Amino acid sequence: MADTIVILTGAGISAESGLGTFRDTDGLWSKVRIEDVATPEAFARDPARVQEFYNMRRAQAAGAAPNPAHHALARLQRDHPGRVVIVTQNVDGLHEAAGATVLHMHGALDRALCAACDHRWPAPAEMRPEEPCPACGAPAGRPDVVWFGEMPHHMEEIAELLAAADLFVAIGTSGQVYPAAGFVQEARLAGVETLELNLAESDVSAAFDRHEIGPASEIVPDWVDRVLSGGRARG
Repeated sequence: MADTIVILTGAGISAESGLGTFRDTDGLWSKVRIEDVATPEAFARDPARVQEFYNMRRAQAAGAAPNPAHHALARLQRDHPGRVVIVTQNVDGLHEAAGATVLHMHGALDRALCAACDHRWPAPAEMRPEEPCPACGAPAGRPDVVWFGEMPHHMEEIAELLAAADLFVAIGTSGQVYPAAGFVQEARLAGVETLELNLAESDVSAAFDRHEIGPASEIVPDWVDRVLSGGRARG
């Protein structure tokens, strides 16, 4: 039976596309406070500031292009004889731009959400402080991203995928944000082999069976080449 690979990607895979990470010394959260732009309370307190922040991020993401790591994972998903599921913490659309299908556990910058009726729709390039919902008309449109204090998407499906996988791979993650940081432990409890591909060790590196260190644009295509040439997920 062909291997099933579940891949988690974080900000590190998009860093070489010009989209900054969050928790490095010069990362996004060193420039702006989480409490000011990435919580439901921040949106209730100052929707203009929150919308401005995500308008900026949306513009940055729209101007970025997928790098070799994104393209390699799309190729793996296309050419691997088994199942390849990509779960991302990223809210950019670079995996899709490379041709992959992904589960966005933290939402997406190009989507909008009504805080009043939960309707979702494609986000405009710039959202206003009182963005009207096209379904109910309430001036409650917000970015369809998961803020701190909110439950990530697809959690039940991800748990089932981790339990059924043959290999779990984390790419470009810090290991600091839960529940994603706990996926490696869930996989290990299910007897799944685990691999970390990262620029440096993460906070949960010790929990993985194997590690490969280096820029995502180099180590991810190399790993994918080995998987596809060997016909097995272990690479």
